[in-house]
Formats: sequence, C-alpha cells, structure tokens
Amino acid sequence: MTKENLILLADAYKYSHHKLYIPGTQHIYSYLESRGGKFDETVFYGLQYFLKEYLEGAVFTKEKLDEAAITLKEVFGRDDVFDRSRFEYIIRKHGGKLPVRIKAVPEGTVVPVRNVLMTIENTDPECYWLTNFLETLLMQVWYPCTVASLSREIKKVVKRYYDDTASAAAFAGIDFVLNDFGFRGASSVESAGIGGSAHLVNFSGSDTIAASIFAKRYYNAATAPGLSIPATEHSIVTMLGEPGEPDIFKHVLNTFPTGTIACVSDSYNIFRACEEYWGTELKEQILSRQGTLVIRPDSGDPVQTLLRVFDILMNKFGFTINEKGYKVLPPQVRVIQGDGISYSSIPGIFEALKKAGISAENLVLGMGGALLQRVNRDTQEFALKCSYAEVNGKSINVQKMPVEMDANGQLQTSFKKSKAGKLKLVKENGAFKTLGANEAPELDDLLETVFENGTVTKTWSFDTVRQAAAL
Repeated sequence: MTKENLILLADAYKYSHHKLYIPGTQHIYSYLESRGGKFDETVFYGLQYFLKEYLEGAVFTKEKLDEAAITLKEVFGRDDVFDRSRFEYIIRKHGGKLPVRIKAVPEGTVVPVRNVLMTIENTDPECYWLTNFLETLLMQVWYPCTVASLSREIKKVVKRYYDDTASAAAFAGIDFVLNDFGFRGASSVESAGIGGSAHLVNFSGSDTIAASIFAKRYYNAATAPGLSIPATEHSIVTMLGEPGEPDIFKHVLNTFPTGTIACVSDSYNIFRACEEYWGTELKEQILSRQGTLVIRPDSGDPVQTLLRVFDILMNKFGFTINEKGYKVLPPQVRVIQGDGISYSSIPGIFEALKKAGISAENLVLGMGGALLQRVNRDTQEFALKCSYAEVNGKSINVQKMPVEMDANGQLQTSFKKSKAGKLKLVKENGAFKTLGANEAPELDDLLETVFENGTVTKTWSFDTVRQAAAL
C-alpha cells in the first residue's frame, strides 16, 4: 500500500518558514502539552502509530518530491515559496530519513494537564525548519490522547458506582461496561482505528474491529484486545413485522443457546417486549440458558426507560440483594443502553439506578459518536510550541505570553502562555512536574527518546500501555 507523501502533510503556510526564520537559525526545539480542557489529566497515547506509519525510515524520495513540487506550485501560484533544495538536502545527506529527535513520556502514562508530553528538535543545523514543519502531523496525537482520556474518565464514573452498589464478584466485568459502537460514526477508517484503540486502553468491549487491528499492527498486541458478542439489529428483529417479533426473539435464543447474546428490543414496544415476550413467553428458556441475554432499549429517555425496563424485568425474573444492599437480576439477564450515551449522561443514569436500589452491575453501555467523534483538539487544549532555539551559535529561550481581553474588557495573561527553554518531565514526591532541562539534576527525566534520525528507538506494547493507564 502506498503511504501518504509526507512532504505534503503540512499546513501550506509552513513551506515559507525556511525563509521566514531569522537568518542564522540552526536549532528549533518544540514541545507538546495539554494546556487544560475538560479533564484535569491526559492519557498519552498514539504517538507510536504516527512514528511507525509516517516518520520511520526513508520518507523523502525524489519521486515524492517531484509530486510535491507540482502540487505546491498549484497551491501557491508562485515559484518563490516552496524550496525543493531543502528536501533534496535531506535526501542526499540523510538518505531521505528525518534528522530529528523526538522524546516522549511512556505511552499510557496519565499526566496532569499543563505538563510537557513530547519534545521534538532537529539534529542537523541545516534542517532547523523541519522541527515545526512536522507539527501538523504530530499534533494529530491529540485525538488518541483525548479519546483515551475520555474513556478513562468514564471508567472512573463506572468504578465509583461499582464501588457504591456492585458486588465484589461483579468487578471482574468492569472492563466490559463501556462498549465502542463508534465505527460507523467515525470520520474515516483511520479515525476508527486510532480512536477505537484509544478506548481499548481502558475497556475491552468493542465492535470496532479496526481498533484491534490497529493495536496489533502498531502496538504488538498478541491478540485482539477488543472483544464482542453476537447481537441483533433492527433489520433482523423487524423481519416478520410486529406480530412476528416474539418468533424472532425465540429464533435468536435458539440460534445461540449458550453464551452471551444481545437483542435490540425497542422495534415496537420495549416494555411489552420485556413483559410479555422476554419475561413471560421466553422466560423459562432464558433462565435455562448457559449464558446471558442482554436486552437492548434503543430509544426514549435513557433514565426513564431504564427504570421502567428494570422494574419489569425484576418483577418477571426476580432478583437478589447483593452484599451492598442493591438489587441484581439473575445472571441470565442483563441490559445494555446504547442510545444517548455520553460522558455527561452516564453519571445521571447510574445515579438514577442507585436511587432506585438497582446495582450498576445490571447495566452495560454502548457509546458511538460521543466516544470517537464528539471530541476536538480543544477538548484538552493541545498545543505544540517552540520553546528553545539557537541562532548563530547563541542559545535562546523562546516563549509566547499573550495579553488578552476578557468579556469584561479587562486585560489578563492568556492561558496560551507557553513554556520557555528545553524541558523535562519529572516526578517529585509522587507528583508530575515540568522543569527546565538543567533543573533538579537529581530527578530523572521521564521523557524518553522514541525517534531519532529516521529510526523508532523505543516502542511500547499494548499491554504495557494498558497497565500504565490503569486506574
């Protein structure tokens, strides 16, 4: 498969920067951070994919340069912006490999916001312009970091309600509470693989097969880390019309007489389906199965619908009271809510169940667009900024410090204030802290060199990433 032409994977304005940097510039050093945002900490994940897929090996070639020259002439409509000699130098001197060094925190590490996560610098003084030329592509690491962070924050919510209401035995299934339903809602197959695997850092339930392929291909996962079950959709359940719905339900149970299976049950009337079909006609077959039927509502207000569904199912199938005093359905019956699930709706759902005396272990969730698509770079305020340079042999600490006006017309220093100088990430008294590279020499720099001069120098397995991100 032909890879994308890296020479063309930058914002157009960056092709003028080799001329716009002050004459005598030799070294540019930039860093990545999450400047704040929705969550107080960020899971660092996904850089390894970009290194392996786009930066590793000889990525600049004469053929790709020829292609780029034609496109860029069209883009700019002039001949004095794109300078192919800059790329020809890398092809001639470095065999097309990138003369840059990238350091990063180990993948899966959970770092409080406003700390350095990654640094990049050129290793050849002639290629000072290359550092921030690569910003456009490398900045896209915001996406897997943000999905992994969102997924982990949801796991915190789930765990809190499990701590309050679930039996000790139920904790073994917590990794399957949030399931990725987002493949069809993702903007591309690549997004599904990147974002879907970021979710799998925290949970194991997923219908996004691209996520498991991604984890195996780029993070050496031994087996698919995303697991799924047989499940129906409305096209199956509505095949015999409304009168035939119970026949379809029985066919589903007969087809998979053992194991876990999910069945969407709101095609006509979710409450009738639970009371008359699942809870009456098919009750004995369900209770005699070696496995679990997961009933899926898919419309209506999630809280009100689930409260009514659980009321019906517990009246029909009975329940036990766990050691924390909450109701639990028989193990042959569970419910999955896959409609209207988001970070904002999940706490309200579990809180309503708790108030109704229903254990969180009765419910699992499916999350689609809100998991893989309803995030952006500003969710965690990601930025990559230059903080150090060398010009004519002189070291310069570089920093932006905007003064901005608030809604009341008052001047203040912007949150976009950047860090200055070469940086390191340390742990002091158990807390992460960003320091100058020469500060506190007794504290180890947690940033490791992961890429240098075209070679990926450090890799992380998917299991290692999961362990690092674990609650």
